[in-house]
Amino acid sequence: MASIGDFDPLNTRVPATKIEVTVSCRHLLDVDTFSKSDPVVVLYLQGVGSKEWREFGRTEVIDNTLNPDFVRKFVLDFFFEEKQNLRFDVYNVDSRSCNISKHDFLGQTFCTLGEIIGSTAGRLEKTLSMEAWTLMCRAGVKRGGEGRTEEEGRGKEVGVYLNTHQHTEDTCCMFLLNYHMERNRIFHSLILLLAYTVEVCVSSPTQPDRHGSQWADALILKGRVLSVLGCDYVCLCVLPRRTVKVDVYDWDRDGSHDFIGEFTTSYRELSRGQNQFNVYEVLNPKKKCRKKKYVNSGTVTLLSFKVESEYTFVDFIRGGTQLNFTVAIDFTASNGSPSQPSSLHYMSPYQMNAYGMALKAVGEVIQDYDSDKLFPAYGFGAKLPPNGNVSHAFPLSGDSGNPNCVGIEGVLEAYLQSLQAVQLYGPTNFAPVINQVANCAAETTDGSQYFVLLMITDGVISDMLQTKEAVVNAASLPMSIIIVGVGPAEFDAMEELDGDEVRVSFKGRLAERDIVQFVPFRDYIDRTGNQVLSMARLAKDVLAEIPDQLLSFMKTRGIEPRPGLSSSPLPELHRHI
Repeated sequence: MASIGDFDPLNTRVPATKIEVTVSCRHLLDVDTFSKSDPVVVLYLQGVGSKEWREFGRTEVIDNTLNPDFVRKFVLDFFFEEKQNLRFDVYNVDSRSCNISKHDFLGQTFCTLGEIIGSTAGRLEKTLSMEAWTLMCRAGVKRGGEGRTEEEGRGKEVGVYLNTHQHTEDTCCMFLLNYHMERNRIFHSLILLLAYTVEVCVSSPTQPDRHGSQWADALILKGRVLSVLGCDYVCLCVLPRRTVKVDVYDWDRDGSHDFIGEFTTSYRELSRGQNQFNVYEVLNPKKKCRKKKYVNSGTVTLLSFKVESEYTFVDFIRGGTQLNFTVAIDFTASNGSPSQPSSLHYMSPYQMNAYGMALKAVGEVIQDYDSDKLFPAYGFGAKLPPNGNVSHAFPLSGDSGNPNCVGIEGVLEAYLQSLQAVQLYGPTNFAPVINQVANCAAETTDGSQYFVLLMITDGVISDMLQTKEAVVNAASLPMSIIIVGVGPAEFDAMEELDGDEVRVSFKGRLAERDIVQFVPFRDYIDRTGNQVLSMARLAKDVLAEIPDQLLSFMKTRGIEPRPGLSSSPLPELHRHI
């Protein structure tokens, strides 16, 4: 449990969204001689930036079936900004051994958690790899599957069906308390409440002690940091049956807060509202042991209680909201000639350049939430054939009527082809591409689509005034902008667009929301040369704000997630193989 001395409200990490994954299989191989297989599924997670897999958990074993529907769920922490790689291995259990390698391996499949969440109705269908069966047959090791050939192993229809839904035990609430101090305490500064659950700690705003004054603001318990009445409140999730412990301190500016006492409550008790049972004695255990006449150190009375419905990013994705990913790449001459190793556009046969790494890092995460995997890709700052006209929003596909590329690999291929076809020139204008995407976003504001624009550049923006206007206009649309700076240039001016500290404005008009995230790629390069780790670090930072930016747009427009799409039934249950 956190202590008051080391509790830092503004840096407390909000608990991740919990996702439950259930597994079903259809048409598994029958490798037992006198009965059907007894399958179990083992889930492995891959470390970020590494190839190492670690076991996360196992389903129960279901006897004598080739079409198991496993009951045991995998509860995973979901982070949108990370590519969370999963591996599902299926085994036929032959004995009581806990060593999974001693059982018959039936196959495996790979996916990401984002793929499952972003799939239709939250259900992903994957085919089990038959490589293990093929290798086993070639080696003449068939174990329980006597008589089966390599061809028979390949010919079976084998599927794994992964279903997911959000873990729903978290409840958001807020309550207003009134504190009466013990009479014999004369000198007081400010009163501080600390509320604890098993996982996290949250503090109330400090309040002057007036021997019975009402807190001016509510002690808010939610799943994220909010700004209420100009004050920052750190929040947490309260589980319906979990006890909440509240500590009361006499606050001192130097941090030497004096412990007054404590009390416990729960969501269930608070939900009854103001009544005689929601008056809590603040007790100091040490005083209670030392003083025979000690009664309490004051009382806390519940004045009001409110439960708020807080929709999550997953709620909207499950309801069908699609992320439309658009890429814009800097083709200005300051990048250097692509044929020279010193160029930022140079493609070494051994590794990707910074443009390719940034594109792949962000794109491989976002693509899981776009069902058609068609990504518009543009270049800016180049002269185009045959007339040599300068363009600041030309499609990398070469087709002005269809800027879409198929998948992230398609975008990378179009980028490389464009380097061969156009002349790098200038200046570095951002506004045309931002307006291009904003026009598309303006056509769909019902919550069914949200647009994410990734801009990768090596230099200072030439049209800053027009870019600020474009950002201010786009802030009222379902849209976010990620800017990644590559190369050694100074990007100080870019910070003006990132509204974390000061909101972007144009001619006195403030942006409705903060929709821009800027980072220099050099800050994420791994010193050991591990490109996978570099890309993971970049993606984690630049994508972390997207879920909250999406939610802020939906909330300001009063848009609620649509009901989750219903999934079609699984294939016939007990087909004999």
